[in-house]
Amino acid sequence: MFKRGAGRDEAWEGLVTDKKRTSSDGQNMYHRVMITLADGGVKEIRVRGGVWKALNIGDQLVKRAGQKAPEKVE
Repeated sequence: MFKRGAGRDEAWEGLVTDKKRTSSDGQNMYHRVMITLADGGVKEIRVRGGVWKALNIGDQLVKRAGQKAPEKVE
């Protein structure tokens, strides 16, 4: 589902609508956020733990083409 470098050319904008942590293998913790895109679509992305902690529901994120990860809009 999540591959390195995949989506680097993607560009999108949206709001954080949900946050969750899972440990499907019992060892590794995966941090994910659900994004409702500006066009009405929904996207689930995996983020680093520090980013996950800094995000709140309702925060706006922007992912520009060529960027590795989305940025929080202040």
